[in-house]
Amino acid sequence: MLAYMQRTTVMIPDDLDLRLRHEAARRNMTISELTREAIERHVGGPRRLRAAGAGRSGRDDVSERIEEILAAEVTP
Repeated sequence: MLAYMQRTTVMIPDDLDLRLRHEAARRNMTISELTREAIERHVGGPRRLRAAGAGRSGRDDVSERIEEILAAEVTP
């Protein structure tokens, strides 16, 4: 498993190092495993569009009724 991994040095403050070590021990993981997991969660994987679905109306017939909906919005 280590054959394809890149070694990286990261400088962190003492209090963060202490929290990292505590969490790794609590989870029965190595510091490297926990660090990889945290980095993967932060920058890895496909990005989700946060705005996707923001305009969702909850109706499934909007495309069929678009003319009616627009007319109701424009008419005073």
